Amino acid sequence: MAEDAADGGQRDRPAVHGGPADRFCDVVDRINTWVGRVCAWSIFLVTAVVLYEVVSRGVFGMATTWANETTIYLSASAYLVAGGYALAHRRHVRIDLLYDRLSPRTRTRLDLFTFVFFVIYVGALAWVGTTLAWGSFLEGETTGTPWNPPIWPVKFAIPLAGLLLLLQGIANLLRDTGIADTRSRAG
Repeated sequence: MAEDAADGGQRDRPAVHGGPADRFCDVVDRINTWVGRVCAWSIFLVTAVVLYEVVSRGVFGMATTWANETTIYLSASAYLVAGGYALAHRRHVRIDLLYDRLSPRTRTRLDLFTFVFFVIYVGALAWVGTTLAWGSFLEGETTGTPWNPPIWPVKFAIPLAGLLLLLQGIANLLRDTGIADTRSRAG
């Protein structure tokens, strides 16, 4: 109780809406929500490609050379870049059993402490992903299969995922610390 009063009740008191932090959080929420919805629709495309392959192979005896890689590319890209959407909606794994028992002030401190490791992770994801993707693009790297599509578009999803996660992580931290309005407009 004493710790709740010591933090001024920041977690329970929304910041004044409309400031730069709120606008930043809103923009990041909208971007990640839009990306997440596009990724959700891409899963329908994956399903259609799989169905096409099954019918083509099973009914007509004509397998495609592109269906398997297309489903892998689309699924991998969706998995990677939809991470920001999951973070915007607080769907990532967290040990709520312990976290929820902490006082608001202790949760804020823990959020700040763990944010350092989060930044290291997404920074590495963006840095290494960019290096791999750029090298793949410059080499014109392909898969080496009969269809042989370029692989760099999927590799560019790695640094994009890191960037989207970083932006959403910053937005969530601004909210969790009371700097921005605590209500997410991720939709």
